[in-house]
Amino acid sequence: MPLITLMIIGVAAGFLATRVMRLNTDVPSTIAIGVFGALIGGFVLRFLIVLGGWAAGFIGALLGAMFLIWLWKTYATR
Repeated sequence: MPLITLMIIGVAAGFLATRVMRLNTDVPSTIAIGVFGALIGGFVLRFLIVLGGWAAGFIGALLGAMFLIWLWKTYATR
């Protein structure tokens, strides 16, 4: 049952993601993007929750630092 729910949520997420990212795709591609994105996102989040404790904090800090570096390289070098 959770897999079917994840797929239904993925269809809606794919529709919204293609609109937000301004990507013009056909209906099957939109559904595939959403379903596979939901599966990947669901597994990644479950994996991060399982890690817990300091490991999740370290990953969050690393991602935050990488995001700040990306912002700096994208906007500060102009």
